[in-house]
Amino acid sequence: MKPLRIGCVKYLNARPLIRGWPGGIEFDHPSVLCERLAKGELDVALVSSFEFLRNPIYRIVDEVSISSDGPVYSVVVAHRGDISEIKEIELDPASQTAVNLLRCLHAEVGFNPRLVRRNTGVSPAGAKSISARRAQLLIGDQAIRFRESHAGEFRFWDLGEQWKKLIGLPFVYALWLIRPEIADPRQIANRLRALREENLSNLDELVSAETEFDYQFCARYYRKHLRFSFGEEDKEDMRRFANLYTKHGLLEESDLRFHLV
Repeated sequence: MKPLRIGCVKYLNARPLIRGWPGGIEFDHPSVLCERLAKGELDVALVSSFEFLRNPIYRIVDEVSISSDGPVYSVVVAHRGDISEIKEIELDPASQTAVNLLRCLHAEVGFNPRLVRRNTGVSPAGAKSISARRAQLLIGDQAIRFRESHAGEFRFWDLGEQWKKLIGLPFVYALWLIRPEIADPRQIANRLRALREENLSNLDELVSAETEFDYQFCARYYRKHLRFSFGEEDKEDMRRFANLYTKHGLLEESDLRFHLV
C-alpha cells in the first residue's frame, strides 16, 4: 500500500494538530496545499476552510479545526489611519479563506477598498508601503513576525474579532480534508483526532519545544487566540460564511452538506 500523502500548513497555529505525526508531511502555504489537494497530488491536507466551500467533494475530519472565537491575532490588516479611510489593501496570496473573509467583512460594513494581490507574503516595500490610505493583509507566521517587529507602529484590524462582532460566532480558518477516493477515511480521521488530543494534553511540552517564537507568546496564542475543535457552533459558522460568500458573489448558491468522518 502506498504511503499517505499528507500536507499541512507551515504555520505555528498548526503545530498542535501535526506534531508527532509518524509519516512524511509536506508543509506549504494554504493556497498551494489547496491546489495540490484539488489536483489529487495530496490525499489529506490541513487547508483553508474555503477550499471545502469552493469544492465540497472532500470528507472533513470531524471535531478538529483551526478557529478562533474572537481575535485570532495572526489574520490581520495592518494599517496606519482609520480602517474606513483605506483605499487599497495588498492581499497575502497564501490564504483563500482570509482573502475572502476580508471581502465579505468589507462588503458587510459598507466600504470597498481596492484589493491588490501580491506575489509573496509581505510586500517588498514592507512596512514602508503601509500609509494612511494603503494597508496590508497578513496571515500566519508572517503576521506574527510583522507585529513583533512593528509593535506600536501600526494598527491591526483583526479579522477574527470583526467576524465575532458581525456574526457572533467563532470563525473556522482551516480544516483537515480527505479526498473522496481515499480508502478508510475514518481510520485517518481517528489518528488525526488522537494526535490533536495528545498535543493539547501536553501543550506545555509542545510550547517548550518551539524554537521560532517566544514561550510566553506561544502559550498565550494557543490558549487565548486559537481553538482546535469543530463543533456545532463551528459548523453553523461555516454555513453563515457560505451564505455570505454567495450573497457577495464569491460562491454559487448550493445546499451545503458536511461529509464528516
